Amino acid sequence: MTDNVSEASWLSVLADWTVSLMDVIGAPGAGLAIALENLFPPLPSEVVLPMAGLAASRGAFTLTEALVWTTVGSIVGAFALYGLGRWLGVARLRAVAARVPLLHPEDVDRTVAWFAKHGGKAVFFGRMIPLFRSLISIPAGVARMPLWRFGLLTAAGSLVWNSIFVLCGWFLGESWHVVEAYVDVVQYIVVGLVVVGVAWFVYARVRSLLDSRRDAATD
Repeated sequence: MTDNVSEASWLSVLADWTVSLMDVIGAPGAGLAIALENLFPPLPSEVVLPMAGLAASRGAFTLTEALVWTTVGSIVGAFALYGLGRWLGVARLRAVAARVPLLHPEDVDRTVAWFAKHGGKAVFFGRMIPLFRSLISIPAGVARMPLWRFGLLTAAGSLVWNSIFVLCGWFLGESWHVVEAYVDVVQYIVVGLVVVGVAWFVYARVRSLLDSRRDAATD
């Protein structure tokens, strides 16, 4: 009960802050909020975007401005994380992987090779997946995806995601909260798949390590 109240209060504070920001600087305020959401994933776009649609429905700015500025904010935030990925680079990540238990430098090489082949789809569809919306920009930077391609794919994927939630705020008004239940289900599924994937990876690596030690002991 307390957790639900705390979460509701936190969301209310965030919603009030978002509305205040848009009241002060208009549609660019929605863009700024979404840019920050990209850099700090705990800020849920599912709250910020409907508020932009709600503000547009009340005449604070046009629906087109809401869509344009939130998409611009998504692109700005994505490029910031892309820059982080480029700064990290393959060499730094390989060095880190060499020091982290259960990881190998070859894992970085395989990830970069996969991204070089499927990165376009990953960036486009990744912009519509909770949790991965922001993080997908980092491997794109590591793999040094061409800036123009990354920008176009990010803009396209962000426009689809942003349009859904901005339009929810536009059409549903104060009842925009109904979409949260559906988003929560998707988030739980994504988190569950990540946990299963990590657990399987750890199991496979530990098993491989034990098998290697057993083989070495019998030689």
